[in-house]
Amino acid sequence: MAYASSLPAVQVDTVEFLPAVKAPGSTKSFFLGGAGVRGLQIQGNFVKFTAIGVYLEDDAVPSLAGKWKSKTAEELNESDEFFREVVTGPFEKFMRVTMILPLTGHQYSEKVSENCVAIWKSLGLYTDAEAKAIEQFVSIFKDEKFPPGSSILFKQSPNGSITISFSKDGSIPEVGAAVIENKLLSGAILESMIGKHGVSPEARKCLASRLSKLLKEDGKATACITDDRKSEDGNAAAKD
Repeated sequence: MAYASSLPAVQVDTVEFLPAVKAPGSTKSFFLGGAGVRGLQIQGNFVKFTAIGVYLEDDAVPSLAGKWKSKTAEELNESDEFFREVVTGPFEKFMRVTMILPLTGHQYSEKVSENCVAIWKSLGLYTDAEAKAIEQFVSIFKDEKFPPGSSILFKQSPNGSITISFSKDGSIPEVGAAVIENKLLSGAILESMIGKHGVSPEARKCLASRLSKLLKEDGKATACITDDRKSEDGNAAAKD
Protein backbone atom coordinates (compact mmCIF):
# COMPACT_ATOMS: atom_id res chain seq x y z
CA MET A 1 0.00 0.00 0.00
CA ALA A 2 1.31 3.45 -0.92
CA TYR A 3 0.60 5.47 2.22
CA ALA A 4 1.98 8.74 0.84
CA SER A 5 -1.09 9.14 -1.41
CA SER A 6 -3.30 9.74 1.63
CA LEU A 7 -0.97 12.28 3.26
CA PRO A 8 -0.28 15.95 2.45
CA ALA A 9 3.09 17.65 2.29
CA VAL A 10 4.24 19.56 5.39
CA GLN A 11 5.58 23.12 5.34
CA VAL A 12 8.11 23.99 8.08
CA ASP A 13 9.05 27.65 7.92
CA THR A 14 10.33 28.06 4.34
CA VAL A 15 11.01 24.32 3.87
CA GLU A 16 8.54 21.95 2.20
CA PHE A 17 8.62 18.23 2.95
CA LEU A 18 6.99 16.21 0.17
CA PRO A 19 4.64 13.27 0.98
CA ALA A 20 7.01 10.74 -0.63
CA VAL A 21 10.71 10.53 -1.50
CA LYS A 22 13.36 8.05 -2.60
CA ALA A 23 16.35 7.81 -0.25
CA PRO A 24 19.99 7.60 -1.39
CA GLY A 25 21.11 4.01 -1.81
CA SER A 26 17.60 2.56 -1.51
CA THR A 27 15.11 1.25 -4.06
CA LYS A 28 12.20 1.79 -1.67
CA SER A 29 9.78 4.70 -1.49
CA PHE A 30 9.37 6.48 1.85
CA PHE A 31 6.30 8.36 3.09
CA LEU A 32 6.51 11.47 5.28
CA GLY A 33 5.88 10.40 8.86
CA GLY A 34 6.24 13.88 10.33
CA ALA A 35 8.16 17.15 10.22
CA GLY A 36 8.91 20.07 12.47
CA VAL A 37 11.33 22.77 13.45
CA ARG A 38 14.34 22.60 15.72
CA GLY A 39 14.99 25.78 17.64
CA LEU A 40 15.96 27.34 20.96
CA GLN A 41 14.74 30.15 23.18
CA ILE A 42 17.43 32.83 23.07
CA GLN A 43 16.89 36.04 25.08
CA GLY A 44 13.14 35.59 25.00
CA ASN A 45 12.94 34.80 21.28
CA PHE A 46 12.44 31.39 19.66
CA VAL A 47 15.23 31.05 17.11
CA LYS A 48 14.73 28.41 14.38
CA PHE A 49 17.86 26.58 13.28
CA THR A 50 16.75 23.61 11.19
CA ALA A 51 13.66 21.94 9.74
CA ILE A 52 13.49 18.18 10.28
CA GLY A 53 11.51 15.64 8.24
CA VAL A 54 11.21 11.96 9.22
CA TYR A 55 10.24 9.49 6.50
CA LEU A 56 9.38 5.80 6.94
CA GLU A 57 9.13 2.95 4.46
CA ASP A 58 5.64 1.50 3.94
CA ASP A 59 6.41 -1.62 6.02
CA ALA A 60 6.43 0.61 9.11
CA VAL A 61 2.64 0.87 9.20
CA PRO A 62 1.72 -2.85 9.44
CA SER A 63 4.71 -3.37 11.74
CA LEU A 64 3.38 -0.79 14.24
CA ALA A 65 -0.37 -1.21 13.70
CA GLY A 66 -0.87 -4.40 15.71
CA LYS A 67 0.10 -2.77 19.00
CA TRP A 68 -0.68 0.91 18.41
CA LYS A 69 -3.68 1.20 16.05
CA SER A 70 -6.15 1.84 18.88
CA LYS A 71 -4.18 4.78 20.31
CA THR A 72 -5.04 8.43 19.71
CA ALA A 73 -2.53 10.91 18.35
CA GLU A 74 -2.20 12.39 21.85
CA GLU A 75 -1.50 8.97 23.38
CA LEU A 76 1.15 8.20 20.77
CA ASN A 77 2.81 11.58 21.26
CA GLU A 78 3.08 10.95 25.02
CA SER A 79 4.43 7.40 24.63
CA ASP A 80 8.23 7.11 24.70
CA GLU A 81 7.77 3.36 24.08
CA PHE A 82 5.99 4.06 20.78
CA PHE A 83 8.82 6.26 19.54
CA ARG A 84 11.39 3.70 20.65
CA GLU A 85 9.59 1.19 18.43
CA VAL A 86 9.65 3.66 15.55
CA VAL A 87 13.42 4.05 16.05
CA THR A 88 14.19 0.34 16.48
CA GLY A 89 11.51 -1.15 14.17
CA PRO A 90 12.48 -3.58 11.37
CA PHE A 91 11.99 -1.07 8.56
CA GLU A 92 14.06 1.66 6.94
CA LYS A 93 13.84 5.32 7.95
CA PHE A 94 15.02 8.42 6.12
CA MET A 95 15.66 11.77 7.82
CA ARG A 96 16.19 15.15 6.18
CA VAL A 97 17.65 18.03 8.21
CA THR A 98 17.41 21.30 6.26
CA MET A 99 19.10 24.50 7.38
CA ILE A 100 17.07 27.59 8.22
CA LEU A 101 20.19 29.30 9.59
CA PRO A 102 23.73 28.55 8.36
CA LEU A 103 25.70 25.85 10.17
CA THR A 104 29.13 24.26 9.78
CA GLY A 105 29.69 20.54 9.68
CA HIS A 106 31.88 20.82 12.76
CA GLN A 107 29.13 22.55 14.74
CA TYR A 108 26.56 19.94 13.77
CA SER A 109 28.68 16.83 14.32
CA GLU A 110 30.11 18.12 17.60
CA LYS A 111 26.66 18.64 19.12
CA VAL A 112 25.30 15.29 17.93
CA SER A 113 28.44 13.48 19.12
CA GLU A 114 28.35 15.08 22.57
CA ASN A 115 24.72 14.07 23.09
CA CYS A 116 25.29 10.49 21.91
CA VAL A 117 28.39 9.90 24.01
CA ALA A 118 26.77 11.35 27.15
CA ILE A 119 23.75 9.06 26.78
CA TRP A 120 25.80 5.95 26.01
CA LYS A 121 28.14 6.52 28.94
CA SER A 122 25.20 6.99 31.33
CA LEU A 123 23.81 3.64 30.16
CA GLY A 124 27.18 1.87 30.21
CA LEU A 125 27.03 1.30 26.44
CA TYR A 126 30.05 3.31 25.30
CA THR A 127 32.66 0.93 23.88
CA ASP A 128 35.57 1.13 21.43
CA ALA A 129 33.12 0.42 18.60
CA GLU A 130 31.06 3.50 19.49
CA ALA A 131 34.20 5.64 19.88
CA LYS A 132 35.28 4.60 16.37
CA ALA A 133 31.81 5.33 14.95
CA ILE A 134 31.83 8.82 16.49
CA GLU A 135 35.29 9.43 15.05
CA GLN A 136 33.99 8.47 11.59
CA PHE A 137 30.92 10.68 12.04
CA VAL A 138 32.96 13.75 12.95
CA SER A 139 35.40 13.12 10.09
CA ILE A 140 32.57 12.97 7.50
CA PHE A 141 31.30 16.40 8.55
CA LYS A 142 34.57 18.24 9.28
CA ASP A 143 34.92 20.06 5.93
CA GLU A 144 31.22 20.64 5.26
CA LYS A 145 29.40 23.97 5.37
CA PHE A 146 25.63 24.23 5.29
CA PRO A 147 24.07 27.50 4.10
CA PRO A 148 20.29 28.05 4.46
CA GLY A 149 18.38 25.61 2.24
CA SER A 150 21.08 22.92 2.26
CA SER A 151 20.37 19.55 3.86
CA ILE A 152 21.92 16.66 5.76
CA LEU A 153 20.31 13.35 4.81
CA PHE A 154 20.33 10.12 6.85
CA LYS A 155 19.07 6.67 5.83
CA GLN A 156 18.79 4.30 8.77
CA SER A 157 18.70 0.57 8.01
CA PRO A 158 17.40 -2.17 10.36
CA ASN A 159 20.78 -3.91 10.07
CA GLY A 160 22.37 -1.05 12.03
CA SER A 161 23.98 1.02 9.30
CA ILE A 162 23.45 4.75 8.72
CA THR A 163 23.98 6.26 5.26
CA ILE A 164 24.88 9.97 5.26
CA SER A 165 24.42 12.32 2.30
CA PHE A 166 24.47 16.06 1.66
CA SER A 167 22.39 18.28 -0.59
CA LYS A 168 22.94 21.96 -1.34
CA ASP A 169 19.75 22.62 -3.31
CA GLY A 170 16.97 20.49 -1.84
CA SER A 171 17.51 17.59 -4.26
CA ILE A 172 18.19 14.06 -3.03
CA PRO A 173 21.29 12.29 -4.42
CA GLU A 174 21.00 8.74 -5.74
CA VAL A 175 23.87 7.42 -3.61
CA GLY A 176 25.13 8.23 -0.14
CA ALA A 177 28.38 10.02 0.65
CA ALA A 178 29.35 7.66 3.48
CA VAL A 179 28.08 4.69 5.48
CA ILE A 180 28.76 4.01 9.17
CA GLU A 181 28.12 0.51 10.52
CA ASN A 182 27.07 1.02 14.12
CA LYS A 183 23.61 0.16 15.43
CA LEU A 184 23.77 2.48 18.46
CA LEU A 185 24.75 5.52 16.40
CA SER A 186 22.20 4.68 13.72
CA GLY A 187 19.36 4.66 16.24
CA ALA A 188 20.67 7.59 18.26
CA ILE A 189 20.46 10.03 15.37
CA LEU A 190 16.71 9.47 14.89
CA GLU A 191 16.12 9.24 18.64
CA SER A 192 17.82 12.61 19.09
CA MET A 193 15.15 14.11 16.82
CA ILE A 194 11.90 12.50 18.06
CA GLY A 195 12.80 10.59 21.24
CA LYS A 196 12.12 11.44 24.89
CA HIS A 197 14.52 14.38 24.85
CA GLY A 198 14.38 14.97 21.08
CA VAL A 199 15.34 18.32 19.59
CA SER A 200 12.06 18.69 17.68
CA PRO A 201 8.90 18.18 19.78
CA GLU A 202 7.04 19.61 16.78
CA ALA A 203 8.25 16.79 14.49
CA ARG A 204 7.37 14.23 17.18
CA LYS A 205 3.83 15.60 17.53
CA CYS A 206 3.36 15.73 13.75
CA LEU A 207 4.57 12.14 13.38
CA ALA A 208 2.19 10.94 16.12
CA SER A 209 -0.75 12.67 14.45
CA ARG A 210 -0.08 11.36 10.95
CA LEU A 211 0.80 7.82 12.06
CA SER A 212 -2.29 7.61 14.27
CA LYS A 213 -4.43 8.08 11.16
CA LEU A 214 -2.46 5.58 9.07
CA LEU A 215 -2.40 2.92 11.81
CA LYS A 216 -6.18 3.10 12.22
CA GLU A 217 -6.72 2.83 8.46
CA ASP A 218 -4.35 -0.14 8.25
CA GLY A 219 -6.18 -1.85 11.14
CA LYS A 220 -9.53 -1.42 9.34
CA ALA A 221 -8.09 -2.73 6.09
CA THR A 222 -6.68 -5.80 7.85
CA ALA A 223 -10.04 -6.43 9.52
CA CYS A 224 -11.81 -6.21 6.15
CA ILE A 225 -9.40 -8.69 4.57
CA THR A 226 -9.84 -11.08 7.50
CA ASP A 227 -13.64 -10.82 7.31
CA ASP A 228 -13.58 -11.42 3.56
CA ARG A 229 -11.48 -14.54 4.01
CA LYS A 230 -13.84 -15.85 6.69
CA SER A 231 -16.75 -15.28 4.29
CA GLU A 232 -14.92 -17.10 1.49
CA ASP A 233 -14.09 -20.01 3.81
CA GLY A 234 -17.72 -20.19 4.91
CA ASN A 235 -18.99 -20.24 1.34
CA ALA A 236 -16.50 -22.94 0.42
CA ALA A 237 -17.59 -25.05 3.40
CA ALA A 238 -21.26 -24.65 2.44
CA LYS A 239 -20.55 -25.85 -1.11
CA ASP A 240 -18.74 -28.90 0.27
